[in-house]
Amino acid sequence: MKNIQTLTPKILYYGTPVILLTTVNEDLTTNISPISSSWALGNSIVMGIGLGGKAIENLKRTPECVLNLPDASLWKQVEMLAPFTGIDPVPDFKQKLGFTYKKDKFGVGGFSALPSICVKPDRILECPMQIEAKVKHIRIPEYAPFFAIVETESVHVHAHSNITSGENHVDPARWNPLIYNFRHYFGLGKELGKTYRSET
Repeated sequence: MKNIQTLTPKILYYGTPVILLTTVNEDLTTNISPISSSWALGNSIVMGIGLGGKAIENLKRTPECVLNLPDASLWKQVEMLAPFTGIDPVPDFKQKLGFTYKKDKFGVGGFSALPSICVKPDRILECPMQIEAKVKHIRIPEYAPFFAIVETESVHVHAHSNITSGENHVDPARWNPLIYNFRHYFGLGKELGKTYRSET
């Protein structure tokens, strides 16, 4: 029998893909916010976004975004964005966490902007997958009033051709998303198999 330990972890980032969320600022420039809490089903994508940051401020004003998914090779560029916020002045709680203000997130991360087709925020060229989305609902849970649950609908999906298979599939053998695993960055390991519903 395995030994099992009861834990009280400070965070529960148990292994989810990193998203570089792009949203529209007041002056119509694009902000980039790294996030690590999301799930998708069909065309619905739900994200957990901290309150007091630029992403949620922008989404409340302009309910459109792009979920840019970096691959594992981009982890250093993603981490370069981590200590910066698009909020000026920087809120006290973010200052205590070591955040400083930076408007040009594209410059910080060494990323290139691409215009979107259906939404206002720019996409990130270097990210192999870019999902344009419209915000359908924003809810702040009573039990955790420090983040928002943001429900979105995917309206247009872009992918680098080197990770696609045919017209409408991503090749999982060539797509290596960046995974945030208890505040550490990982890529995927060797493929173990596939579900009976796989079409590729």
